Amino acid sequence: MAIELYRDKTHACLMFTDLMEEDGQAVQCNQFLIVDHGTGAIIDPGGNLAFNELFMGMTRHFAPQKLSYVIASHADPDIIASLDRWMSSTKASLVISRVWERFAPHFTKVGKTEDRVIGVPDSGGRLPLGRTELLLLPAHFMHSEGNFHFYDPISRILFTGDLAVSMTTGAEARKPVVHMPSHIPRMEAFHRRYMVSNKILRLWAQMARQLDVQMLVPQHGAPIIGKRAIEDFYCWIENLECGIDLFGAQHYQIPSAQIDPVTRQMRTGQQAVATP
Repeated sequence: MAIELYRDKTHACLMFTDLMEEDGQAVQCNQFLIVDHGTGAIIDPGGNLAFNELFMGMTRHFAPQKLSYVIASHADPDIIASLDRWMSSTKASLVISRVWERFAPHFTKVGKTEDRVIGVPDSGGRLPLGRTELLLLPAHFMHSEGNFHFYDPISRILFTGDLAVSMTTGAEARKPVVHMPSHIPRMEAFHRRYMVSNKILRLWAQMARQLDVQMLVPQHGAPIIGKRAIEDFYCWIENLECGIDLFGAQHYQIPSAQIDPVTRQMRTGQQAVATP
């Protein structure tokens, strides 16, 4: 079931949080539909696990065949692995970083993306949608080399992809976060590994503070709502060591541990020595 993040007479932002079975085999993902004056865009539609439910869920709010854009923050499988099916069932154009423009067709059959890809330069841009526009904001190396976030000036929602992510269930992702200190433990490990460096986080926060943001909505986990919580998030990431800040020579050594293909566990030291 869709969650209304925003709605007025001509504009709507919907979030889907639980379109796939949560059996622990795949990470929870959010998908988003934005409609303005009868023109629709879907953001980060996900993989094949979510396609059927998302396509059917959309029909209650907007005809998928009228979709103008499939917008991808980057090219990970949980973002656009279902691209072939969207290219087959709609006339939408794919909007994605130029870094990934020639990689995305690998998700589809030959010819499906021909003349249907809008490659976004590193500087971003303003994408017309109905009678408004979406701001495609540079978010490179958070965590992908070519990466964008999307700001909707009508709802004042900033869709942040893999930034502001928390590891939750689909049901938990429906509950907005208003108090950051208690929420940070659910975010910290992910951000320390998936964000490339503190420098990038500081540059992003400097840019984001120039926008009037009422809600941060990530691709995994719960939205962050309210000026206080959003500012607390900015302050947290500005001071977070992550990615290459945490790596040193000890992380680049010839491995000695052996992978056991039966147990799928690592065996180290004496355990890894073959018995004669």
